[in-house]
Amino acid sequence: MNRRGAISFPSNIQPVVNRPYMRGGFADWWDLFAVDHGFLRGTVWNNFHQVDEHLWRGNQPSPARISYLAKKGVRTIINLRGPRDVGAWQLEAEACARHDITLVDFRLNSRDIPKPQQLHDLKDLFSTIAYPAFMHCKSGSDRAGIGAALYRLIHKSEPVRDALQELSIRYGHVRQAKTGMLDFFLESYIPFEDQKIDFFTFVDEHFDRELLRQKFTSHHWADRLVDVFLRRE
Repeated sequence: MNRRGAISFPSNIQPVVNRPYMRGGFADWWDLFAVDHGFLRGTVWNNFHQVDEHLWRGNQPSPARISYLAKKGVRTIINLRGPRDVGAWQLEAEACARHDITLVDFRLNSRDIPKPQQLHDLKDLFSTIAYPAFMHCKSGSDRAGIGAALYRLIHKSEPVRDALQELSIRYGHVRQAKTGMLDFFLESYIPFEDQKIDFFTFVDEHFDRELLRQKFTSHHWADRLVDVFLRRE
């Protein structure tokens, strides 16, 4: 069975459509609301925020949320969880198709520093997609946070100190956990920005990803909070 999928946005900018998928029906909805904890996002905590007049950020959207975004004029949804053979992804792809919204799969990691190629690809993505856009991960806290921060830094040329506001406890981001590696990465650019060094010059000529990964440390209590109690992805 070949059900319509999303447009993928890998490093070579080649879209992938009509990915095969074999489930459907109740199983997809069970995956979204039970397995993927969508019932909490729909009833307890809807982590939905506007970055600027062109971009919103948030958690995994339900078909109803996508319908709402369509009424807001959203033309592109960026899925920072990447393509997945699960019901939540499929329902999102089908809702986007119904509302003529382009769905872009672009995977980021919530507990690791982006690779240089990912950063260049993200720059291309921000300059290519149709706006207004909505960007999301599972909970809207970490990957949506670094995505929104990079949007402000890369696409809008805002200072990194301002962009860092997107990684905040306000959105459920816990910088003391391994997810704080995202803050640590952006903060490492501050002294270079103070020297008027462009972000991508920093990435290509000064950025030592492995060294930053080795230097970062998290707190055990925060890791348990994020991984065990909040069950972040």
